[in-house]
Amino acid sequence: MTFEELGLEPKLLKAVTELGFQNPTPIQEQTIAQLQNKSTDIVALAQTGTGKTAGFGLPLLSKLDLNTRATQALILAPTRELCVQISKDLVNYSKYLSNLKVTAVYGGAPIMGQIRDLKAGSQVVVATPGRLCDLIDRRAIDLSYVDIVVLDEADEMLNMGFKDDLDIILGQTPPTKNTWLFSATMPQEVERIARKYMENPLEISVGKKNQGAANIQHVYYMVNQRDRYAALKRIADFYPEIFGIVFCRTKAETQEVADNLIKDGYNADALHGDLSQSQRDFVMKRFRSRTLQMLVATDVAARGIDVNDVTHVINYNLPEEAENYTHRSGRTARAGKSGISIAIVTPKESGKIRDIERIIQSKFTKANVPNGVDVCEKQLFNLVTKLHDVEVKDNEIEKYLPKIYEELKDLSKEELIKRFVSEEFNRFYNYYQNAPDLNSANGEGNGGRTARFFVNMGAMDGFNRMSLKDFLAEIANVQPRMVFNVDVKNSFSFFETEPRFTDQFLAASRAEVEFNGRPVSMELSNKKAEGGKGERKSFGGGERKSFGGERKSYGGGERKSYGGGERKSYGGGEKRSYGKGRGESKSFGGNRESSGGARRERFSKDKKGY
Repeated sequence: MTFEELGLEPKLLKAVTELGFQNPTPIQEQTIAQLQNKSTDIVALAQTGTGKTAGFGLPLLSKLDLNTRATQALILAPTRELCVQISKDLVNYSKYLSNLKVTAVYGGAPIMGQIRDLKAGSQVVVATPGRLCDLIDRRAIDLSYVDIVVLDEADEMLNMGFKDDLDIILGQTPPTKNTWLFSATMPQEVERIARKYMENPLEISVGKKNQGAANIQHVYYMVNQRDRYAALKRIADFYPEIFGIVFCRTKAETQEVADNLIKDGYNADALHGDLSQSQRDFVMKRFRSRTLQMLVATDVAARGIDVNDVTHVINYNLPEEAENYTHRSGRTARAGKSGISIAIVTPKESGKIRDIERIIQSKFTKANVPNGVDVCEKQLFNLVTKLHDVEVKDNEIEKYLPKIYEELKDLSKEELIKRFVSEEFNRFYNYYQNAPDLNSANGEGNGGRTARFFVNMGAMDGFNRMSLKDFLAEIANVQPRMVFNVDVKNSFSFFETEPRFTDQFLAASRAEVEFNGRPVSMELSNKKAEGGKGERKSFGGGERKSFGGERKSYGGGERKSYGGGERKSYGGGEKRSYGKGRGESKSFGGNRESSGGARRERFSKDKKGY
């Protein structure tokens, strides 16, 4: 089947032919054939990257009345990136259609410019739900002439909390319109939309509901929590030609991972909702041009990334909702190509792998994180391949060759090869020759090889998991990755470290560190707390009664406090404290306060990497 055999209008056929389209994908073949000559509602299920935009865009363009500027088609998408991408595709498809206007409206861009474009008239509006609701409230858009509403990535719009917005928008459109719903998965919320706003919809499904693409290989590596970032670097080094997306759960984690990758010399950048539109556009421009090898992104920000030839999707953390794995993995293996979707998991998360397998109806392969020898070998032969295939510019290099030959004349061919290869190989060999095994030893994840601590700091002190991790690493003078399995309660927390750092944490506790005027107490814990209580052993040379009671200290040595500025101490040494106060302060957690005009410094992940 070709696009010509589908009966496309000649002007549309000419445009798609110039774009290099030859044979429609299965979803395009089915939707174009059904929608081009029919007025019907439709529910179409197909994976990301299968060509859904052309599937609804080409028949939609063929139905427009170009003699009027009234808005006749409305396309809703969950993110501004997808909104922009759909708009660009429609403009490309309609290259030879005169008088057609496509307007994209989305948050993060000046609303007044979008209002001017809408007032000038536009047959097709592509919008994010939130911005469109703002325009409806301002009476800046007239939806009374809409004949077709397309809900693209409907499942994700509902996952992002746009249910009420969709109800408002669809309620503003004529009841006689046709609704075309496109989705990768079919949760109950999408079925509700179909029942409420569609009449006897035609159902088209490419593959089974929620099923992942068949040409994606699913792999997982099991590591301890503290080794997650090290495993990511090991994977990136094992695939020298990687062009991939790394998914994180939160904006903070996304920025942290990207910052650490950049610091460690990788071609990476972050994409998340805290970036301005211009920053997001700049990052995406770099990724599309392949200037970036790894894009670190949140689920929301990555929706609408339509980039071909993505080789790997790496789940730095599995998504909260197992169904979202389908969307993540769909970023690779687009347009019929193959790809690899990797999950970095801890033993506690192994059950999630089983859940995802049931949803995508495909099995994961458990693999070992590559060791140092594996990485060096892979990098070595990648270098050899690049040397073999490099383009030689004979005319340009000719004038330099006599001097090069003279410089290297005492070396044999074998010696030359060894030296050229060693230039790159040595870097990886030196780094990985004593590399540890990152694979989790057993199902418990820690194998009994950790020291578990109790600390009397928690959420009431403004800490979350990451900020407490950084704080503890600072006062014990260890790297943050050596503080793991942090469990933050309200007034206390638990954390684990390697046994070799036990003395450093106990020493920090003996130093009588304070946070916001409260003594920081750390004690070894023999077992996990039950209902807030657990057996704890206290080491360190002095009776300490904690949390509001009398506090006695023996030994009279130096007492440190963090953040409260200089305070006088009657027992001996200088005392520094963390938290609010005068003088220099470092902030861990939610509060960043200082007074007296003194310098304020945030102890953040970009200052303290792994």
